[in-house]
Amino acid sequence: MISTGVFFNNICFLKLFLVAYRTDEGQPWVLPVVKKVEKIIVHDDRLNHEYLPILGLPEFRSSASKIALGDDSPAIQEDRVGAVQCLGGTGALKMGAEFLRRFYNGNNNTKTPVYVSAPTWENHNAVFANAGFDDVRPYKYWDAENRGLDLAGFLGDLESCPEHSIFVLHACAHNPTGTDPTQEQWMQIADIMMRRKLFVFFDSAYQGFASGSLEKDAWAVRYFVSMGFEMFCAQSFSKNFGLYNERVGNLTIVAQDADNLKRILSQMEKIVRTTWSNPPSQGARIVAITLNSPELFSEWKDNVKTMADRVLLMRAQLKAKLQALGTPGTWDHITEQIGMFSFTGLNSKQVEYMVKEKHIYLMASGRINMCGLTTKNIDYVAESIHETVTMVQ
Repeated sequence: MISTGVFFNNICFLKLFLVAYRTDEGQPWVLPVVKKVEKIIVHDDRLNHEYLPILGLPEFRSSASKIALGDDSPAIQEDRVGAVQCLGGTGALKMGAEFLRRFYNGNNNTKTPVYVSAPTWENHNAVFANAGFDDVRPYKYWDAENRGLDLAGFLGDLESCPEHSIFVLHACAHNPTGTDPTQEQWMQIADIMMRRKLFVFFDSAYQGFASGSLEKDAWAVRYFVSMGFEMFCAQSFSKNFGLYNERVGNLTIVAQDADNLKRILSQMEKIVRTTWSNPPSQGARIVAITLNSPELFSEWKDNVKTMADRVLLMRAQLKAKLQALGTPGTWDHITEQIGMFSFTGLNSKQVEYMVKEKHIYLMASGRINMCGLTTKNIDYVAESIHETVTMVQ
């Protein structure tokens, strides 16, 4: 599905289940900084098509880890941070899962529980199951009644799970709910995880894209590192660079010390060698050149903020229009959530009505992609939600 909405005879067919960013015209956006860097690459006669190192382009790996952890990260300064260039964020999750299944908490241990949020991005379950983990469990996260974080349930699962369990955490812009813990709540989560010796595996797919600030969106990751956790962080550059089809990902590894990091990377090389052998260069070069040039880096941050601001604007306008219509219920969660996705709170009957009567297509869970909203269709969407909530319980 490419377009976000098509009108025939004044009937709107609107798709709100997209997974990628769209402009206010409903079109994919190639970031201006990406176009600029692609021209630099084309005209650089020093570049060729030789294989990259097995672990990937060194300048990409180091710069990707720096934006996740911060230039002044003590872990980086102590030489205990390494990285693996991967095929998108999914590849980074896959590499981490394969390593943990072989070496974490006892060699080739398939019985260690892996916890993913309820709900979560569906690939989280599949990646760890396919890596050989027999016990992939949900942890409480979404409070449907209050349309927010179930903090008590989340903390309870952290307290009751087996020690050394693996927890997959969304760094920001939780997919699919758009609901993130506050900084104070992250501190509570980290305290319990440290005390109970739980392994932290962050999935960071939206840094900068969520709030418009790289620092704000990386706060949780950096806080956990400051607490002394050994951890993995899967990074994707699909959303924040618009490089969906280039499959640019990075697995940042924070180890106990430099020697342990060397051992981990040595084993990672073996896993990569039998999985994709060598990673592709084009997308990684685009990211590396951008992140390592002060001018291009500044331009990229402006591009990312443009995308984030459009999503935030659509959230604010949708909430305001629903409130102006007097739509039953509270709609504060629309602006309290963050990132592309929003759990609207519509139940399955209401979703069915939206699809059949209003021709607005969204997930059965009530999740929508805020990028599917534009200044041209937002009135229709708000009026449709109002009609649906009023007529269908």
